[in-house]
Formats: sequence, C-alpha cells, structure tokens
Amino acid sequence: MVSWLHNQGEAGRHQMLSLLKIRNLALVERLDWEIGAGLVGVTGETGAGKSVIVGALKLILGERADKGMIRTGEDVCHVEAIFDLQDPSGVNSLLEEMGLEACEEGQLLIKRVVGSTSNRQFVNNSPATLGVLKAIGRNLVDLHGPHDHQSLLSQDRQLVMLDAYAGVDGELEEYRTCWSSWKEAETRWCEVRNAEEAGEQEIELLRHQIAEIEAAEIDPEGESELQERYQRASNSAKLVGVAAEALNLVNGDGTGVLDRMQEIQRLVAEIEKNDPAARNWTAGVKTAVVEIEDFSRELERYLGEIDLDPGQTSALEARVDLLESLKRKYGPSLQEVVESGVKAAERLGAVENRGELLETLEKETEVARTAMMKAGMDLTEKRRKAGPKLARDIRQHLAELGFRQAAFEVNHQQQAPCANGLDGIEFSFGPNPGEPLKPLRQIASSGEISRVMLSIKSALAQQDQTPLMVFDEIDANVGGEVARAVGEKMAILGGVHQVVAITHFPQVAALASQHFLVEKRVEGGRTISSLNEVTGEERVAELTRMLGGQSEEARSMAKSLLNLPRNLT
Repeated sequence: MVSWLHNQGEAGRHQMLSLLKIRNLALVERLDWEIGAGLVGVTGETGAGKSVIVGALKLILGERADKGMIRTGEDVCHVEAIFDLQDPSGVNSLLEEMGLEACEEGQLLIKRVVGSTSNRQFVNNSPATLGVLKAIGRNLVDLHGPHDHQSLLSQDRQLVMLDAYAGVDGELEEYRTCWSSWKEAETRWCEVRNAEEAGEQEIELLRHQIAEIEAAEIDPEGESELQERYQRASNSAKLVGVAAEALNLVNGDGTGVLDRMQEIQRLVAEIEKNDPAARNWTAGVKTAVVEIEDFSRELERYLGEIDLDPGQTSALEARVDLLESLKRKYGPSLQEVVESGVKAAERLGAVENRGELLETLEKETEVARTAMMKAGMDLTEKRRKAGPKLARDIRQHLAELGFRQAAFEVNHQQQAPCANGLDGIEFSFGPNPGEPLKPLRQIASSGEISRVMLSIKSALAQQDQTPLMVFDEIDANVGGEVARAVGEKMAILGGVHQVVAITHFPQVAALASQHFLVEKRVEGGRTISSLNEVTGEERVAELTRMLGGQSEEARSMAKSLLNLPRNLT
C-alpha cells in the first residue's frame, strides 16, 4: 500500500502527534502529554512506566487490547491521540473511503476505550474498526523496539524502501498499468484457449439450446396476456353458461331487470311531471337504465367472443406448457430464458471461431507482455542503479554507529513478473570482516538489527514521510561514543520527522529538543506513574542519575553532554 503521505516533501516536518491522553492504563492513572517537533527524549528508571507510552501508541495503531492492561480497581481505560496534519487531504481521502468524518482544521483524533467486557474505537468521534485504525496508523507512526523490526525484515518492505530512495513512482505506476493490461489479456486468452477443448457433445448441446429457445419465439412482455387467454379458453363452457344466465336475467321477456327498470323509469316520469321538485332524487333512475342497457350489450358481445373451439384451447395449453418447460430448464423467468440463449450463442461462437479468436488474443497478449517487460526493465534499471548508492549510504551510517568495517548490500534477484516488477530485493548485512553477508532476517542480535534499522531510516530520512517515529530502547547493548552517535542519528531524523526516543542512555537524552521523565511513586497505598518535562537543573539531575550517581563528577559530565557540539548534518 502506498503511503498517502508519500512525496509531500517539507509537509512531513509539520505533521506530528501533538497530544496523547491516557486514563487508567497500567500504572498511569491520568496523563495528558503534549509534545512538540524534533527529537523527544523519554527517560526514567526501569519499571517506572515508560512502556505504557508504547502500549498506548500500539492501541492507537490498532493492536488488540488485553483487559489486563486496565488499571487495577478500574473498569475502563482510555487512550486518545491528536495528530496535527498540515495537509490532511491524504488522510481525508482514506477516511472518506471508509465512511468516516474528515479532519477538521487539520486535526485527526483517534480514541480507544478498553473495558472489562467490551472495547470500542473512534476516529474523529465516529465508531471505527481495528482494521481502520491499522490502515490509518501505518501511515502515521513508525514504531521500533528491540523486537519490532518485522517490517524491516520483509523483502516486500525492503523493495518499497529502495523504490522510495530511487524515486521511481512514475516508473512503478507505468509498469503496474502495463502489468494489469497484460494480465487481463492473458486471462482472456486462457479462457478462449480452454474453450478449445470443448467436445462435440458440448457443441451439440449448445446448438440444441439455441435452437430450442429461438424456435419458441419468446416474448416476455406478452406472457401475462397469454396466461389470461389460456385461462379464459380453459373455462369457456362455464363462462358461456354463466354469461347466458346473466343475460336472461337482464333481458328476460317481461320479467328481466331491464324491462322492470324501464317501467320504473316511466312511473318516475309521471312523478316528475306532477312534482318537478322530485327531480332532485329521481335522476339516478335514468342513469341506472342507461348502465343496464350498456351492460346488456356488453354481455351479448362477450358471449359472441367466447370461443368454444377445443382446438384453440389445446393450442394455448401447448404454448403455456412449452414456456413453463423452458423456464424450468433455463431460468425462473422468460427474460432469463432469453438471456440463456444469448449466452449459449456467445459460447458457441467462441468455440466455433476459437482458432481466429485465439490468434487475435495471442497477439494482443504478446503486445501487452512486450510493453510490460519494457516498463519492467526500465524500472529494474533504476533500481539497480539506486541499490549500490543506498547500500553505500547505509554503510556510512553503520560506520558512524560503530560498525566501521561492516558490509551491507542491496541484492537483486530476477523473478517472474508480478505487481511490483521483474525483480526481488533483499538487504544483506555482514558486521564482521571476512564473514559472509546474511539476509537481515537471519540476524539474531537485537542490538545489531536495531542499529541497522536506524542506519536505513537515516539513509531514507528525506524519502520516508511518516510523521512520527518511536524508538523504544533500540540503543540497548551499545555505549559510549556509539550511544552518542545513535542519539545524533535520531536528532537528525528529528529534523525531518517527529521522533520519540525512549532511552536509558544520557548521551541520547541529552540531544533531545524536549526531555520527559517518567517517575513512579506511591500515593494512598497505590502506585502511580507520572510523566513530566524536565528542563534546566531538573534535566541535569536526571542525566546525572542516568550516568550512575549523584557525584560532582557525574553532574559535571551531565552538563558537558548538554553542551557538547552536535554533529547533526
């Protein structure tokens, strides 16, 4: 998945986590952490609660929650993060795809609520799934700890890193367009080629289906009229008897309804003649006589139209039976029967004309493949040119981090065409001269892989536009000048990204633009962790503690660390 933050250039510097709120998470009862840009250092004694910050961010990133993280005695814990985005158009597009509210004034709000019985998550106050948080989070935060390097070990991820370094967005897009066209052409060709194996039995069946449906001359629109005619013909004898009886009741000599109504009409005329006011209530008699006369004529016409011919009834019955049979065979409706005939004709045409069609499709597939291979070779060439340059940059950073004679290579392996190109990429590392290089996934030392990761991140600082990078004690197992170099690398990254470094090394903490101290204390019989920014003498005191004591020598060294010139280029 291509990051929606990719290629935003300087915009990445102005996108960051501005606020992290924690309520009742592990040892933290209440924390409102406001942080700025650059390198942010977080220190504290072992067990003070620094890991809670990482745990809170992992919740924001969509990791599954364990109710055991809820502070003892509480039912619910809350974690809330606000990201300030100078250009929120990318994330807004992603939110729109997911049916969520867009960011207001460039602020993205993510919230997790973890309860003892249920968990909920929200994006901009709209309910969301963990999958949504993961999709958004992978573009917001890059989290690295002693054991959080799985993405770095993935060859797919390594390829994405090389492509970012090589700046091949246009070439990759062109290749993927050609690759999709080739796959579509190849799929169509394979379908017709497989149809070539259709036997005579299938061909005969198709021809029979087409002939049967065409011979029926189906008119889906006339089905209801046919059903009505058939029902009338089937009941013609009964209809004649009933209609004749009704006509006799209307026109019976002297006793029919029409004669009686006409007599009533004559009497009403006498009433109206002698009492004109009666016309107010006698008008309906004339109307009734007219309607009965009309009804009598319609009955006579209806009787004349009823066909008692058994032959016609039989023909209508046969037609209805035929259509019902076709519906049972080809579809529940006559329209679907017609569509089945069309599909059968298309299939038969493909089978009968497969030779000519196959030749055409094979040519189209080859043309598409040629275009795809050319685009793929252009992409490969740029990757092969960029690979040694990236390896050289990474080796330089590795040397500055204590691996002065380490080897690092970006290896290319040719592979079958896929959505990512014609070649695979694998990063190889050799920390010791004379020893063979090994793929990164085979490196067991967390200290080594952490520094390799930091070297790669440093080499790709300008291309990687992830707003927030979190380094959780990746400086473990190093010391002295190497620790200082690790801190300087993080500080340089802080010029492009917001960087949070959770560290035990004063050399790293001294380089931070902001320094926060995590402390643990007991209040009312309960253990509470707190986080506060330290400046001035408080910062000197914390660096002194980290140096191993409260001696004047340690204090002097702490001050010197803060005043050392910084190699941040």
